[in-house]
Amino acid sequence: MFTRMFGKPKQETNALTTLDKLNETLEMLEKKETVLQKKAYAEVEKAKDFTKAKNKRAAIQCLKRKRLYEQQIEQLGNFQLRIHDQMILLEGAKATTETVDALRSGAAAMKAMQKATNIDDVDKTMDEINEQTENMKMIQEALATPIGAAADFDEDELEAELEELEGAELEEQLLQPATTAPAAPLQVSAGGAPARPASHKPTAEEDELAALQAEMAL
Repeated sequence: MFTRMFGKPKQETNALTTLDKLNETLEMLEKKETVLQKKAYAEVEKAKDFTKAKNKRAAIQCLKRKRLYEQQIEQLGNFQLRIHDQMILLEGAKATTETVDALRSGAAAMKAMQKATNIDDVDKTMDEINEQTENMKMIQEALATPIGAAADFDEDELEAELEELEGAELEEQLLQPATTAPAAPLQVSAGGAPARPASHKPTAEEDELAALQAEMAL
């Protein structure tokens, strides 16, 4: 397949051979033209010599041969022009053929690759890639979560539990014995008995403490 696609086509080989042949012919015609030009120049020089020698007939013969050489030179020039035209056309045709062959080879290669690649297989492969990508994202997110991270709890349930704790704490405080507050400074009256501030209502404990202090004062 690759040899057929990239090997040198037979048409290209024939075109190259023809171009080589035309180049050889063109070189041959140029050489003949050079020879004829030299011969024509030589006939002109001979005619000059015969003219100096007063040999008019011989001089005219030389000019006739010079004209014949010039006709052949002109004919060779036309031949060269035809060959140049043929070479230009052939080179253009060769470039066109090579372009078409390259496009044909490219189309064949693309067709072969498309045939080897099924659109259903492409869709299946893309689905697998997307699935693997999603799985990898989930794994990365799971690995990125800190160990022992707090779960998503219901805020209302947490508020209710906190109120229960606060209620239990308040109830516990109420059930505990009341601590003795520091007694206010007692003022001793004229009779020796301690006087309490009028604004403070004495409790039972404060009454017992006052009585004890009074006994000690005696």
